[in-house]
Amino acid sequence: MKACIIQPPYTTDPALADRCFASQIRMLDSCDESIDLIVLPESCDSPCYVTTKAEADAMAEKYNSTILKKCAETAVRCKAVVCVNARSLGNSGFLNTTYVFDESGAVRGKYYKQHLTPGEVTNMKLESDYSFEPSEPYVLDLNGVRYAFLTCYDFYFYENFANVARYKPDIIIGCSHQRTDKHETLKFFSQFLAYNTNAYVVRASVTLGNDSPTGGASMIVAPTGEVLLDLYNREAAECVTFNVEDKLYKPAGFNNPPTSHPEYVEKGRRPWKYRPAGSAIVKNDALMPYPRVCAHRGFKTIAPENSLPALGAAVAMGAEEVEFDLWYTKDKEIVSIHDSTLDRVSDGTGKVVEHTYEELTKLDFGVKYGERFKGLHIIKFEDILKKLACHCIMNVHIKSCDEEVFRKIIALIDKYDCRKYVYFVSSTAILEMAKEIAPDIPRCAGGGPTAETRWDIVDRAIRTGCRKVQFFKPCYSKELVDKAHAHGIICNVFWSDDVKEARELLEMGMDTILTNDYHLIAEEVKRFKEGK
Repeated sequence: MKACIIQPPYTTDPALADRCFASQIRMLDSCDESIDLIVLPESCDSPCYVTTKAEADAMAEKYNSTILKKCAETAVRCKAVVCVNARSLGNSGFLNTTYVFDESGAVRGKYYKQHLTPGEVTNMKLESDYSFEPSEPYVLDLNGVRYAFLTCYDFYFYENFANVARYKPDIIIGCSHQRTDKHETLKFFSQFLAYNTNAYVVRASVTLGNDSPTGGASMIVAPTGEVLLDLYNREAAECVTFNVEDKLYKPAGFNNPPTSHPEYVEKGRRPWKYRPAGSAIVKNDALMPYPRVCAHRGFKTIAPENSLPALGAAVAMGAEEVEFDLWYTKDKEIVSIHDSTLDRVSDGTGKVVEHTYEELTKLDFGVKYGERFKGLHIIKFEDILKKLACHCIMNVHIKSCDEEVFRKIIALIDKYDCRKYVYFVSSTAILEMAKEIAPDIPRCAGGGPTAETRWDIVDRAIRTGCRKVQFFKPCYSKELVDKAHAHGIICNVFWSDDVKEARELLEMGMDTILTNDYHLIAEEVKRFKEGK
């Protein structure tokens, strides 16, 4: 395999964009039939720094078709595989796309950047919904060589490397920019990737000038970590030859038979030690769209409230949010129960705070709901996090706590990496404490104990800096919803189990409906979203 990496110049001056683009074309013209693989950088149809969608669109309109046509022609002329990154048109906008041209000049594959930078989403408005969906690494088999792909920002998400390694790639194509990192850092990233995937990394970037300490670092790295070619910050197109079958095999532990590094690591993998990840992870609270349905105390029409069966059933049915209540025990354990007393939902009596957690575990929290749930035990807040962290948004109603207990709540949220997936509803005093201790976690002003305090909910939210309000039926109006929205405040309403009422609430502008009958109301919200 003879691979060529192209490192053209890059500019912040729009007047020099044509010169930078011409350099790409000139380097492609310099390639010959001895080359098997040609890799260009990210955003070849935008050779100049841009900050707005309009600027990016103008660049793409000017350069996109030209660079793609030239790459197709080069693939035919050189009888080579050519990988180039440019825009493509998606369902709702443009996509950051790595095109793979085969020797016939046909597009044999397209890789869509999986980790878009915040600027690509907010400023450039690139299509991104696909990046929130479960997917497997994109691997393309051409002429017996297995190609995998990363683009620029993808290089930073090393937790994905083990997933890529599962597909046993021979070469990882890295169309990149990474203009802010120093050369040694970029080399380290490429070496780390190659070693952990047992693949050759072929990374192409742009030069910011010979004297720049950042950017550039287009290189080819072997699975051993050896750098076979490094362009540093040269404006150049250079080649190196390697055998894709030469991989790294080492003892799988001292005095054991040789195996690849990823296979050795796989033998001892402990996913319980990692950050929450995988196909069940949903968008966090800041990204999850509205309107939403919040399963009040879980799917309580089919299982006991505030239980794992109720919460889990709601999530399994697709609930964007679940709501549950927290009290603390005599020994400061944090448990999920709505009432301050035990009588209604268990075979025990008295107040929750008068019992230790051990004493509560001896009570039955299912039998009063029905014989089928006989023997169900009370659950801790941690039990909920163990099963559902990052699988839904959690509307956490803290019924009572002191600072020690609140800090324990925060510690548990941090333990399960769930800060972006929770928000607190509580009394004003507890919300003020939350503002001091964990200001980044959203707070929701709830309806007060009297009609008067329920009607001033929006003013309280504005005054205390809450990001959400939770109206208590029937103390709400279209004017209050509009006022909240005018101040950037999300509106929940507690509660509705009636389809007609739910539709009226949605038309009023409510963002989230709490319900005891999740499926019934979720279907109505779905119809509303579809315009039915």
